[in-house]
Amino acid sequence: MKKGKRNIKARYISGFMLTLLIVIAVNIISSRVYTRFDLTSEKRYTLSEATKDLLRNLDDIVYFKIYLEGEFPAGFKRLRRETKELLDEFRAYNKNIQYEFINPSESEDADERNATYQLLIQQGLQPTNLQVKTKSGLEQQVIFPGAVVSYRNKELPVELLDAQIGVPPEAVLNNSVQNLEFKFASALHKLTRKVKPRIAFIEGHGELNKKETYDITLSLQGDYIVERVQINGQVNALVNRSLMDSVTMDYLIKPKYAAIIIAKPDSVFSSKDKFIIDQYVMYGGKVMWLIDPVLTSMDSIQMTESTVAVENNINLQDQLFAYGVKLNTDLIMDLNALPIPVRTGQIGNQPQIDFFPWYYFPLITPIAQHPVVRNLNAVKTQFVSSLDTVRVQNIHKTILLQSSPYTRTVGVPAVISLAIMREPPDERIYNAPPRPVCVLLEGVFESYFRNRVPPSLADAREIGFKEYSDKTSMIVVSDGDVIRNQFHIPDGYPLPLGYDQFTKETFGNKAFILNALNYLTDGPGLISIRSRELKLRLLDKTKIDHNRLKLQLINTLLPVLAVLLAGMLLVWLRKRKYAR
Repeated sequence: MKKGKRNIKARYISGFMLTLLIVIAVNIISSRVYTRFDLTSEKRYTLSEATKDLLRNLDDIVYFKIYLEGEFPAGFKRLRRETKELLDEFRAYNKNIQYEFINPSESEDADERNATYQLLIQQGLQPTNLQVKTKSGLEQQVIFPGAVVSYRNKELPVELLDAQIGVPPEAVLNNSVQNLEFKFASALHKLTRKVKPRIAFIEGHGELNKKETYDITLSLQGDYIVERVQINGQVNALVNRSLMDSVTMDYLIKPKYAAIIIAKPDSVFSSKDKFIIDQYVMYGGKVMWLIDPVLTSMDSIQMTESTVAVENNINLQDQLFAYGVKLNTDLIMDLNALPIPVRTGQIGNQPQIDFFPWYYFPLITPIAQHPVVRNLNAVKTQFVSSLDTVRVQNIHKTILLQSSPYTRTVGVPAVISLAIMREPPDERIYNAPPRPVCVLLEGVFESYFRNRVPPSLADAREIGFKEYSDKTSMIVVSDGDVIRNQFHIPDGYPLPLGYDQFTKETFGNKAFILNALNYLTDGPGLISIRSRELKLRLLDKTKIDHNRLKLQLINTLLPVLAVLLAGMLLVWLRKRKYAR
């Protein structure tokens, strides 16, 4: 009997020791070898290869200060939790990732809080006002849903909340969670990059000037070396050309710039300037074309209440046609349009101002799933034209932006008058299908000058003329104003790109331009993270309201009953076993 008890005791001890050894071994292995099983359908907890490469190459500490600490509504708590889980995932790949969560409103001293707020604004974070339920009612709370990322002696602000006009708060927060990996990976890429790419605004053909592109230039300077270049027929204006062999006169030719921007030209391009741009493309250069096919302006309308829209013949349409895009000489009118202030009367000495949608200023809400425009806020346009794609071999075309289904087009020449706002629109004539206004072209382009080199460029073949491009890409937008910032009235200083000082709303123009240039210069690798979709699985609010008590009872009593039944079943089985 005693021997049997000793055997049972020995088995228990040996089993306990074996279990303890297994637990210790699993902990040692898990601390050295990281693995995680992602069973979600959209693989939300799996980092992209581009992010993993960035993390593996980190050789110094990257410090994240996350300003999402405090009492928040459920949506912001989820954003905080997802941010923490993502940073934990980053740290699992590289121990140089460190972070802390900070509450900028924790001080009870109002002056100290305001000083903290001002410091965060100077660092590039924007505040958000929340209404928070408390015991005494609703209170306004200022939060900064963002982060400041530090690496060595460099810092970079990262906005975590993607505000979108007309999008429900749940979807906004879900989209913000979707973009977390891209935003943090993009910040790491910018901070650890040793050499900034060079990009250039082209000048000399009436393009937008420095002041009109001030804000986007300032934003681009964080990622690029930004220059302004006049081509003026100089063959080496956009490419570096070095002689490799003095006998064969072979040249090594490379683009000087990772991308060039042609923003709203209004003067004719010479054949030689077109040739220089063409050869820049042939050698792998990227171009962002922001072209107005129609010439018109609000300046004359404000003076006389009407103007005439005419074709803007700048001698680029045929070259773009060869690349795969046809710019149409029309204007899009869209019921989904930006309101503009119009004087409607006089009260005493003060003019009465009301806002009416100006159908020539469509608000383009991106619906494409391409990472350049995915989850982007509406883009503000002015006198935008339609474009069509042309069948060209080896070129893949992706429509990035298009008008709403409530659209019509007006051919030019045409009279544009403010009088159309005095009467409600006839919705029956706004029935054209959505019209494309922005297209991405990717592939191997054929030179526009193949078999047609003009006599003025007779030496073209001797200086490295190329008939087919390396694999490259370009983006064409049929509106030059999409990149132009407004100026403050009356002080005249430039405002942030996309901000409309009349409606006080900020549109997605800046994000669109930055995403587009990131895609052109860096390729689809990093920005493709934005194409990840996290499905928003919301409860049916109508069913919740009608069946609230039933659902509450199911969620509270059913788990308790399940545990009680399991316990009773276990007791009954034990009695039955040992009663024998």
